[in-house]
Amino acid sequence: MRGRRSLLRATVPALLAGLAGAAVAAPAGAAEPAAGPEWGPCPADVVAPLVALQCTRIPVPLDHGSPDGPQITITVSRLASTKPEKRRGILILNPGGPGGSGLAFANDLMKRGLPASVQDSYDIIGFDTRGVGHSDPVSCGFTTDQDYIGNIPPYAADDAAVLRTAEVAREVAQRCAANDRNGHLRHVTTANVARDMDRIRAALGEEKASFLGFSYGSALGAAYASLFPDRSDRVVLDSNVGDTHLDPDGIRRYALGAEETFGDFARWAADRHGTYGLGATPEEVRQTYLRLAARLDDRPSGGVDGRMFRAATFVGLYGPTLYGSTAAAWQSLLSGDAPPAPAPPAGPSPQDNAYSAFLATTCNDVAWPRDVAVYQRAVAQDRERFPVYGAAGANVLPCAFWPYEPAEPPVAVLDEGPATVLVVQNRHDPVTPLRGGELLRGKFGDRARLVVENGSGHGVYAGVGDTPCALGVTTSYLVDGTLPPDDVVCR
Repeated sequence: MRGRRSLLRATVPALLAGLAGAAVAAPAGAAEPAAGPEWGPCPADVVAPLVALQCTRIPVPLDHGSPDGPQITITVSRLASTKPEKRRGILILNPGGPGGSGLAFANDLMKRGLPASVQDSYDIIGFDTRGVGHSDPVSCGFTTDQDYIGNIPPYAADDAAVLRTAEVAREVAQRCAANDRNGHLRHVTTANVARDMDRIRAALGEEKASFLGFSYGSALGAAYASLFPDRSDRVVLDSNVGDTHLDPDGIRRYALGAEETFGDFARWAADRHGTYGLGATPEEVRQTYLRLAARLDDRPSGGVDGRMFRAATFVGLYGPTLYGSTAAAWQSLLSGDAPPAPAPPAGPSPQDNAYSAFLATTCNDVAWPRDVAVYQRAVAQDRERFPVYGAAGANVLPCAFWPYEPAEPPVAVLDEGPATVLVVQNRHDPVTPLRGGELLRGKFGDRARLVVENGSGHGVYAGVGDTPCALGVTTSYLVDGTLPPDDVVCR
């Protein structure tokens, strides 16, 4: 039992560090791109055993408003097509976050069964976005002893809990400012990453770039398609945040997603009541969750309190493959108390860069309310509307105390231009609910089509093989350029 609790305490922060018509382009069989940057081995910590990746570094302006000013470098990976007669261009990937490394993401998609036809059609391009990993990483100086469990705010049981979170958030924002010694932090924005992507496209000698992005990657792809509509080839946005940036409304939609998705887990657990003992009906499983969370609020078990339990359950809704470990963790916690799991050794947090890049992007993209009372009202409202996780998504982030004002407005979704955008959604998604896909589809207008897969979890095309309808539509679009004439709702 203690081992399960220890695993829960260790994995939740890492998982919460990341919160994604016929295109006018070169025909199939287009020539190889012009000579570009020199490719070589990838950094040693880029683990990609299934693919033969090469890497390079591409300079971009720190401030795209001053293109001749200081430069930073973006580390880029390439999985080259081995079928030149089928190659049509480049497909740039983003795994989400913001803050997730994309250098080895091609390997992850291969492991999940990325169709060979997609691999043949493109040089698949991964990259660490500015401020992340091997692309001039930013750091707020997070340490293992901080009371900061991830980039999703903790569940707040009452107004006092919001105030306590606000004090932690204020300290984090101050720490980020103090560690921004080279002035890079304020330039980490979605708009700048989209501009970096266009620099990558140009450096690789391509007239257009296709894109496949998940979760936050949907916001990045939407920004690129809006800033550079004539340079966007085939754009697939999977599991959508609803706009070109994360804002308070986007994070509050986590509560809607958790509420809609929790029933899928509850039905799964009820069907296995004889194994896990969590409830014989979905409603009984729900009541078990609410009782256990309240008990852990008052009396933590094995170092796991109510906010951590709720966060772990939220992560457990990311897909059916996580249901078994989630149910086992509940079962363990229901059995009684245990000694606290050992604290991690003091020192820098292994999540420092992921947390820092998430905050820089999210806080720089849009101005956040600075009055804590705004968050208290939102938490109270969502606690009633969405009991599963509403009092978390509405809670206060360090963005409320961010030291920098946004340098520019967030990118507006462009509804005029070529029809090149495929918006893909699961019906139930705890992080980016269907509502986000509907919102983005509406903003793009005739430029986009929406595909709703009758699935549950975070990521549709990322779970290749489990979602046959969306798999077929998305693959057809990436390979043949066939955008559905209308929105598609999978049976």
